[in-house]
Order: sequence, then structure tokens, then C-alpha cells
Amino acid sequence: MRPVIVVPTYNEAPNLERLVDDVRRISPESTILIVDDQSPDGTGEIADRLAAADDAVRVIHRDPPRGRGLAGRDGYREALRLGADVVLEMDADFSHDPRILPQFLDAVANGADVVLGSRFVRGGSDRDRSAWRRVVTILANTYIRVVLGVPIGDCNSGFRCFRRSVLEAIRPETLTSAGPSIVQEVLFRVHRVGAKIVEIPLEFVDRKEGESKLGLRLLVDGYVMILRLRILALLGRDP
Repeated sequence: MRPVIVVPTYNEAPNLERLVDDVRRISPESTILIVDDQSPDGTGEIADRLAAADDAVRVIHRDPPRGRGLAGRDGYREALRLGADVVLEMDADFSHDPRILPQFLDAVANGADVVLGSRFVRGGSDRDRSAWRRVVTILANTYIRVVLGVPIGDCNSGFRCFRRSVLEAIRPETLTSAGPSIVQEVLFRVHRVGAKIVEIPLEFVDRKEGESKLGLRLLVDGYVMILRLRILALLGRDP
């Protein structure tokens, strides 16, 4: 397989170099595609330096507007253009443990179309977070499962892997989520095209360096987008 790992970044200067080192050691067959959203902290410059030193590291510097969803969309398109058989996606803040990357590829090799790192299957966990934040996460997952009808334990997982044919089937160039709701939009689309989705255990940890970009406004926008996806589906229109 020719895996490409898409890593959207915004202000990840404290994490990026160590992440790339870890991924290159754990999954040396993979190409790392860093999609930087014009980070003002120098993340893009670090990415360029890493790419100059290693042919397995590629960089996209996005033009405005910024957005996690827009970065993800551009990353998917470029990964397919690079000839990926398998496209993985992960955050740069070490909440997604690079050590389980081989498990994603093994699951695809064994017949999965989509593989999700999940906090809510046996062996998964949601560490270093307050009880209140865990409750909010559980309620959000319940809301997403009910509204979108996806039989998935961790609907908010952005640590995932796609077989090329499935990613092509959902036409990533048509994705509409500008923010983090791209996670749910893609999940909904792959479910609707009949992809075989497998969840593997993920021990999710809070970032140790840098600041989270997920604020109240993005959360509200995400819940609205989920309703929009459901309504469009009911009207027989593509999300």
C-alpha cells in the first residue's frame, strides 16, 4: 500500500517536528502531507524545513479563508493526486498516538474501507479530561448518532483512515464543512455509500503543547451542520 498521512496544522510549532519524527519511525512507508493554514507561529516554516530534508514529507500552504474543514478537504485532494492507496488523517498535537498507525493499515489490509480511532470501544479511553468534558463528549456522540443515523461509537474521531476508492466515492472536492464538522460530514458520507467502517481502540489524551482551537462557536456551528446534513439527506440531495 501507498499510505499518505494528512496532518492539518494551525499553530503547531511546538509539536510538529517531534510528530514527524515519530511518524517516520513508526510508519516509514507513509508519506506525510502537512496542510498548514497560514500559522502565524512559524509552523509552516518548520514544515518546509522538514520537507526539504525528507522526500517523504510534503507541505501545502493554504490560502485564506482558514478552517479545519477546508484544510482537510485540500489534504484529501492532494493525497489522492499523490497516488495514495490509503489516506490517513491525524492531528498534530499528540492527542492521536502515532504508535497505532500500523493498526489502521492492518485493518484496511483485512478488508475495512474506513478505520476510526475510537475512545468508546474496548481498550479505548478518554484520558486527562474532566468528568464534565467526558459527559459533553458522550452527549455529543449520542446526538450525532441519532441525527445522522451512523452506528459508530466515536463520531467525533478525527484519527482515521480511508481506502482510496471510498474517499473518491464521497468526492472530497464537494465537502462543504469549513470547520471541524468535516469529521461528521465525511463520516456521514462514507456511511451512506456503504463503506465497511471499523473502530480500533484509541487512548485519547489532551494536548500538552499549544492551545486548542475548538471554541464554543465552532461547536455550535458543528451541531448546526449536522442538522443540515440530515435535512439535505431527507430531501434527497447530496450533503
